[in-house]
Amino acid sequence: MASPGLRLFDFARDPAPRTPEGLSSPPPVRETGRMRLFAAVLPPEAAVAELAARVKALRALPGADGLRWTERQGWHFTLAFFGEVAEDILPELHTRLARAAHRHHPHELRLAGGGRFDDRVVWVGVDGDSEALRRLADSAEARGRRAGVPMDRHRPYHPHLTIARARSPRHGSPRHGSATSLAPYVDGLTDFAGREWTVGELSLVRSHPPAPGVPGQQPRYEVVAAWPLGH
Repeated sequence: MASPGLRLFDFARDPAPRTPEGLSSPPPVRETGRMRLFAAVLPPEAAVAELAARVKALRALPGADGLRWTERQGWHFTLAFFGEVAEDILPELHTRLARAAHRHHPHELRLAGGGRFDDRVVWVGVDGDSEALRRLADSAEARGRRAGVPMDRHRPYHPHLTIARARSPRHGSPRHGSATSLAPYVDGLTDFAGREWTVGELSLVRSHPPAPGVPGQQPRYEVVAAWPLGH
């Protein structure tokens, strides 16, 4: 039985969550006893639509084809990355994440501005109560550790939503740097400020890696559980 406040999603039956990559019927995934999981906050569709309009303009800039653009159906703020989690840890992880959600209150954010990580990633940032988001991220990470999830060392949380990545260098090309400058895309986000929305939920998301050997395919994201904040 699900814990109080827990909502389980089945993408085949529940139309509420955004289906990953727009797939109406996700292909079957081979079960291995482990799941690639992370805690996340998902912006509402209205906020996603505003960002999608700006990203559409960015993708019209010269050189945009030199980047790998993430799909809007998968846009999210990662709070804590748990990696490959054994199934026997899941009940404890669910319990502890439910407690984390209960102890944090809903707060207001908006998608705003942007930046980059070196020459690798273009991201969109947030305005509003970002400190509350950082506290939620720290709590999700701590709960994962206490549940027995082996995690990397703690790093200060930097809220960001990835919209594009530099393509990997082709064989025979330089290993470092990107052929496409990210500066124009970051500049194109400088004045972006979306509508205010309420962070009211902590989600546990499963990542299904792309099939090997399929060019351009991106990971699929599946919300497996979500807990309302403050309940």
